[in-house]
Amino acid sequence: MSDDEKKRKVARDSYLSRIRNKALYTGFIGGIMSGTFGYIMYYFNISKVSPKSFVLTSWNHASWTDGKLGIVLSIILIGLLSIVVAFLYFLLLKKVNTIWMGVVFGAILWGIVFYPLHPLFPGVPALTEFESSTIISTLSLYVLYGVFIGYTISYDYAVYRHKTD
Repeated sequence: MSDDEKKRKVARDSYLSRIRNKALYTGFIGGIMSGTFGYIMYYFNISKVSPKSFVLTSWNHASWTDGKLGIVLSIILIGLLSIVVAFLYFLLLKKVNTIWMGVVFGAILWGIVFYPLHPLFPGVPALTEFESSTIISTLSLYVLYGVFIGYTISYDYAVYRHKTD
């Protein structure tokens, strides 16, 4: 391998590393935004389930979880968990450059959280006990989250591929 080819490979690997880091950052921001919107929906009674029901009150029943600290901490925890979700999307679906994959990804994520993972959240009622407004609003939030994560990561990867071709 010539020196020129080595330099191109190092530059390509460096750029891909920046894309991966940007995907992780996108995951954190997406989690913060979706946690915030989820709490706003709960506050205005659009949804009957709060984000803290999933990440905080499932394992901690202290009184501070009902205050502002509980809200902020749960939103930050959702942001951190979202980094993992974004990394999984980056590994598995980054090459699919369409908005529809984000829609499907968000809907599948909603299904996973509300069906198989439901036993992990004792503070959250079963899906059959929710009103239709809660189901529609949470599904819409997850779809919006999936589109944000998915399309941002796929677009960045498509730009990377275009530059390296």
